[in-house]
Amino acid sequence: MFNKYTLFLLFIGNLAFSQLSVRNDAYLFVNDEIVFVEDDINLNEANSSIYLRNEAQIIQGTGTTGNSGVGELSVYQEGNVGEYEYNYWCSPIGSTTSSSVNNPFGITFLNDITGLITSTTAGTVHDPNYNGTSSPLNIEPYWIWKFIASDEYSDWVHIQNSTSINAGEGFSMKGTAGSGDAQQYDFKGKPNNGTISVSVANNNLTLVGNPYPSALDALEYIHDTENAGVITGTLLFWEQDPTVDSHKIADYNGGYATYTINATGTVETAIPAVFNTYNNDGTINTTATGTGTKTPKQYIPIGQGFMVEGTATGTVKAKNSHRVYIKETNVESEFFKTSNTKSKVSNSTNDFSIIPSDYKRFRLNIDFNDSYTRQLIETFHSSATKGFDYGLESKMHEIFAMASDAYWLVDEKLYLAEALPFDTNLSIPLAIKLNSEFQIRIRITDIQNFESDQPIYVHDTENNTFTDLRTQDFNISLDANNYTDRFKIVFTDDENRSLNTTEVSLNDLKVFQNNDISELKILNPNTLNIKAFSLFDVSGKEVINKKVYDSKNAYTYSTKSLSDGVYIIKISLDNNQELSKKIIIANKN
Repeated sequence: MFNKYTLFLLFIGNLAFSQLSVRNDAYLFVNDEIVFVEDDINLNEANSSIYLRNEAQIIQGTGTTGNSGVGELSVYQEGNVGEYEYNYWCSPIGSTTSSSVNNPFGITFLNDITGLITSTTAGTVHDPNYNGTSSPLNIEPYWIWKFIASDEYSDWVHIQNSTSINAGEGFSMKGTAGSGDAQQYDFKGKPNNGTISVSVANNNLTLVGNPYPSALDALEYIHDTENAGVITGTLLFWEQDPTVDSHKIADYNGGYATYTINATGTVETAIPAVFNTYNNDGTINTTATGTGTKTPKQYIPIGQGFMVEGTATGTVKAKNSHRVYIKETNVESEFFKTSNTKSKVSNSTNDFSIIPSDYKRFRLNIDFNDSYTRQLIETFHSSATKGFDYGLESKMHEIFAMASDAYWLVDEKLYLAEALPFDTNLSIPLAIKLNSEFQIRIRITDIQNFESDQPIYVHDTENNTFTDLRTQDFNISLDANNYTDRFKIVFTDDENRSLNTTEVSLNDLKVFQNNDISELKILNPNTLNIKAFSLFDVSGKEVINKKVYDSKNAYTYSTKSLSDGVYIIKISLDNNQELSKKIIIANKN
């Protein structure tokens, strides 16, 4: 406990406390170091202060009371975007006026830096041109919004000057004119601490973030057992094109990069944003004009906001156990902004994270008229399943899918990153959706742990061509259409497939039509890998088409809706073999 006299400490080494109390007009100054407090922090009087400078951070343990007092913690963060672009933020502090812990935040708690420990309250006066300014600092309040548990653009909540951003909730804020895209803010208030919960809902998005005056470990956050039950495990980071100087939403050009990580922390899956344009109602326009340059990392810096997608109604939680001391200059940390004035320290020359030797991976870059690129990741491991693999796979929320886009199609859901057990006989559907004619180019990169002589083909099933992406790009001009079955990623061509695959006959499968109960049954005693089955009437019209995503001993399908007559059932195996059988439907019900 410090006495009433002013105290100035410039730490040379790290410091730990069981509890930390700063009284009267004393202050604690921490320069480029960490303070660990096992329990709680008490900034008792209004002039009691803690100053974190040059990437100094505070981590707290398992305190149960919560931080108290009416003094202030001061911590800096840079936005580094101009007056026309958004950053997503999450405040590490809240109001000091309430005795409660983890109080709400508002932009009135942001300050303009004037000295090492001095600052003045930033202005929040509305400008007729909707621009924030750097000198003196005036934050345009119109651009302060939050978004909680929704998939409707109209559900953005306009905050402006009010103090109604709860701890853990993210918010949007544009930068300032005159800052050189390097605006610095002083967050001053009561430091957040302990478990902080924010509402989520199934298939809805919520803007959250790092609510602490320290870095947040995405690994611990994503794989916290409480969080794993309510979110998809993928974090979404907004990035906006800084060359578009307009406040009109129809002129916006931006998108979401995605990040997830496996439970052991050894496999990161990060995908850059695709810059979409937007309609006036916030929906995605029919064009896209660029690709993001930022890559999300494991350690989330102070102040960083991001979206999560819910899988159930509940709360996603940030906890002290997720906090970690990692500087933003570390190569594994990234504030998601247009530029970064902090110099990175890295010993790696690889642009992509390195995966363990028992995994395989590649990335596809799908170029649309050379105007933007959609990147997809395919990861292989023996632990992967044909279902959803939390921490390895990233779904694409449908509201972010462009009018013309590409994705892995899994169980009729859109994926940016997919994981499977590797087999040279795999046939992986690559879906391409086009709203107009496009020149498409498919390129491959980040090939890890594949044998040098292992081909990776794009199989165009319509033209029956195999293009080895390891030796050349695949180029094609396509008309507007939804190509869900035409393109596959395979690892052997037709000739090698016939050499490497054991032929299967209908003796290995049994097909029965039970007209008494109007049911078609397929028996699969050897659990062959069935990919799909189709049913055609005598005119050749396809009346049933079902994808199959797991191997079972039996499959049943109702035929009540079909007219009596002769039909042909076609069964497709994952080795591209097709088996056909004639059946007669004569429904008795």
